[in-house]
Amino acid sequence: MKFYQNGEIPKLPHLYFIYGDGGTGKTTLFKQFPGHKLLFSFDMSINPLVGDKDMDVILFEESDAPRIQSLVDSKVRGAIKSGKYQSIAIDNCSALQNLVLENIDNKAKDNRQNYQKLQLWFRELAMFLRTSGVTVYATAHQADNGASGLTGGGRYAPDMNEKTFNAFTSVFDVVGRIYKKDKQRWIDLDPEQGNHAKNRIDERTLIKADELLEPKEHKEEKEGAA
Repeated sequence: MKFYQNGEIPKLPHLYFIYGDGGTGKTTLFKQFPGHKLLFSFDMSINPLVGDKDMDVILFEESDAPRIQSLVDSKVRGAIKSGKYQSIAIDNCSALQNLVLENIDNKAKDNRQNYQKLQLWFRELAMFLRTSGVTVYATAHQADNGASGLTGGGRYAPDMNEKTFNAFTSVFDVVGRIYKKDKQRWIDLDPEQGNHAKNRIDERTLIKADELLEPKEHKEEKEGAA
């Protein structure tokens, strides 16, 4: 537990969660994040990062699946502790969730307990990232619920167990859906559209993908460097 007096609350780096269809540029989006970067890949979609000299990648393979939780915990914590990185990406939480669930599945007789363990693991990972002192970017695939939505909500949602998604992203500052329209990439940050979205950083509700960190963050960085 930590106590901060009025006026002494520290400003923490932001956490971003972006979901969308394959080919919308979720992985590529990480290139615009600040500083030396580390991407954890769970679906091997690292071709967009080839040639980026400011990017390290940890690629998890099929042989890593049986101990994915301990590997992720140790590698993420080690990366943060090293102090080498200003930004870290968890690329494809949909794939990561499936790997974790496979390890947890059927360990409890009541299947609800298996999902509770899944949610708890993602929640603990998110809480560590929240206090890590680095900027965090996470991605997921998109689920299409149909034109009217399966549950009366929005049409699109991250392809994750909903409670697991909520447990993970509750501490994130931005949740948005990336999509392509008129040959441009857009990110919907508007919860009133019915899709999973939020923006706690500023008032923007629809942005071009390459403006995810604009205008306020970059403006403040430039002003601070002047």
